[in-house]
Amino acid sequence: MNLTIKKSLYIFLAASSVVLFGCKKQLDINVDPNYPLVNQGSPRLIFPAAVMSTVGRTGAELNIIGGIWSQYYSQSASSSQYRTVDAYNLQSTDYNGPYSELFSGALNNYQYVIDSSKAKGDWNFFLMGTVMKAYTAQVLADLYDKIPYSQALQGKANLTPAFDDGYSIYTDLLSKIDEALGKDFTAKTNTDPGTSDLVFGGDMDRWMQFANTLKLKMYLRMVNAKSAEAKAGIEKLYTSGAKFLDTTAAVTGFTKTPDKQNPFYAYNVQRLNTTTNLRASKTFVSWLQANNDPRISYYFDSTTPAVIHQGDYLGTIYGKATVLRQHETDPVNMISEAESYFMQAEARLRYFAADQTQALYNKAVETTFDETGYDGKPFVASGGVYEFPAAGNEDEKLEAIMVQKWASLAYGTHALEAFFERNRTGYPRASAVYSTSPSYIPGQFVYSPNGVTGNGQFPKRLVYPDVERSRNRNTPAEVPITTPVWWALK
Repeated sequence: MNLTIKKSLYIFLAASSVVLFGCKKQLDINVDPNYPLVNQGSPRLIFPAAVMSTVGRTGAELNIIGGIWSQYYSQSASSSQYRTVDAYNLQSTDYNGPYSELFSGALNNYQYVIDSSKAKGDWNFFLMGTVMKAYTAQVLADLYDKIPYSQALQGKANLTPAFDDGYSIYTDLLSKIDEALGKDFTAKTNTDPGTSDLVFGGDMDRWMQFANTLKLKMYLRMVNAKSAEAKAGIEKLYTSGAKFLDTTAAVTGFTKTPDKQNPFYAYNVQRLNTTTNLRASKTFVSWLQANNDPRISYYFDSTTPAVIHQGDYLGTIYGKATVLRQHETDPVNMISEAESYFMQAEARLRYFAADQTQALYNKAVETTFDETGYDGKPFVASGGVYEFPAAGNEDEKLEAIMVQKWASLAYGTHALEAFFERNRTGYPRASAVYSTSPSYIPGQFVYSPNGVTGNGQFPKRLVYPDVERSRNRNTPAEVPITTPVWWALK
């Protein structure tokens, strides 16, 4: 159910008067005892505020990091807003906001929803809070590898919580989702979330699908580091008859009115009063053009956009590089319908002898075309440029799935997921040459000529923000951003 952002914003601001003001000066993972507690609210009031905290950050600053590092677009040569991102030169002071908000504005409030709804036996809100907490905590763990978790969200009882490793966090999140899915959704104590549910409008069947699909994503993340656990988890999902998303889990209804716009647009265009910060990347554009892919017009308003070679923001020849087309009304996806099909295709490929893989792949690609208003059927048909390599080996099939998934994640301000997935699978491949070379293969990733990491090493994580390091003595020692997180390819 799509709700208007007007109603969403009203709920968000109402909840903020109780919750977010109380979090303004607190540590990023704790409740400051000097400010009002969330128990002055209710799950119905607090839940939409928490969701807006999640999508407001994953769909804005973190989406921009994901979009640049996934080489959909690059920093303009005529401005400097995101040069540190394109140069892999993030500092501890750069991204305090997303870290703080995802802890205090999202996780803290989801925990309140979970605790309060559990006490009342309201299993609808209990499931919703659990799924969104798991989604948000996973994003943080995937970005930083280790985060405060088991000792976090305790308020003044523990102002310096220890950091847990990513696998332990995943294990607990999966267990918590299972617990929530096992509750009695026919109980009289359940309430209809209605308009307080900004994602599915109170459709609990969709929330169960979201929960299962999130579990599938987490198990797929584990295939390199915990292969046996990943296999067992995925096989159990299928043998238990789990249903996965056949629609998109997203917040929609954004409008062109200031303060009610898509957060990516609001952060990058409205806030800065310019549309020109992000320009068409040679990496993405060359791939679209090589395949005569009509989606290029959706992203760049042209079939022949002028490009900037990724990271070459000091170049003097890019004055007319085409600007990324941004939309005030774009959704913020958490898991898209196409993404669900791509994950199912990969799972069937890995663990079920590729049974149904091609059909799921085709459905995923067609859905990504539908999102941007084009017909993808000719592209996956026999002889089509995106035809599934049915006769290929498993690696070739996996590459086809992952490259198409990369292309799909440019939509719905969901680029951060593309960054994660390339770290997990290595697709799209890295180029042996820079994209100015005649031998460059369209769509392969290139190392920024202004990169500070050296030796062609791409970023794999974020650095801990100063807001955490300066206040929590248990913050781990910093490691290079080129160090893979626990589940990534080494």
